[in-house]
Amino acid sequence: MAGTSALNRSEGLFQFIAKNNSQKRANSFDVRDRRSVRFSASPRGEGRAFVTKGCEVIAHRGPDDIGIYESEDRRVVLGHRRLAIVDLSPSGHQPMQNEDGRIWLTFNGEIYNHQQFRDELVRKGHIFRSTSDTEAIIHLYEEYGADWLGRLDGMFAFGLWDAGRNRLILARDRLGKKPLYYIRLPGQLLFASEIKALLTHPQVRRELDTNALNEFLTFSNVPAPRTLFAGINKLPAAHRLICDSRGELRIERYWSPLEGAWPDEVPEAEATERVAELLQAAVRKRLMADVPVGCFLSGGLDSSATSR
Repeated sequence: MAGTSALNRSEGLFQFIAKNNSQKRANSFDVRDRRSVRFSASPRGEGRAFVTKGCEVIAHRGPDDIGIYESEDRRVVLGHRRLAIVDLSPSGHQPMQNEDGRIWLTFNGEIYNHQQFRDELVRKGHIFRSTSDTEAIIHLYEEYGADWLGRLDGMFAFGLWDAGRNRLILARDRLGKKPLYYIRLPGQLLFASEIKALLTHPQVRRELDTNALNEFLTFSNVPAPRTLFAGINKLPAAHRLICDSRGELRIERYWSPLEGAWPDEVPEAEATERVAELLQAAVRKRLMADVPVGCFLSGGLDSSATSR
């Protein structure tokens, strides 16, 4: 989304990372597709200039702060536009790093159960420098690697660079509430919260994906991974993209709503009570903020139910 609602926050994230010299452009991406890539440095200043420009065009997503990280070898540049909701202090600045500067994160969204993880991680010896949910993701990765995404309760899209393992991880929340677009170019992998940021790169062409247009006219939306722009993909909901130290690029599903046991039959009274409990819990956890919150009312059943 391009803005924020009373119970929502939206931060711009942008990333540039140099990779293989493959000339193949794919209009869609098979999650089983694996390609060999090789990291290389970008020309001096090129990556940083591109990311800075990309951040400028999505400034509306985060008017409170801007941050840029560029690795010493210039292979990776991360940019971030911040809308401060949790931890308004400079400690919440992004991109955020871990203690030794090995891990860098640009994160968009909110993690509602981050306090639960914070207590768990402190007991394991992790030291927090802020009260932001962003930092909890960094320490979760340090402790568990890339296998903890299914435990997150929230809305999010993020890019995490691990210099120690020489790998990049992109991830999107379970239902795809937060957007995450990416494109592979010769020698580069780019990602952003909005397509307009990717279009600032001189090698990104503004071409219509006619297959995506057909899907839009058929379904009134464009299913992932396609977008209306040829070559620009959106990461599917509940998926992660990993580019590892061997140069293998892959996309994996980390969660499915069909997992777990389903009851054969539930009495109507019990179902009604359970729905009310879940709705109240969902609204309550979305009140997590260090700024005033409110609620947009349309007069319909859904907004009336969430505001009672």
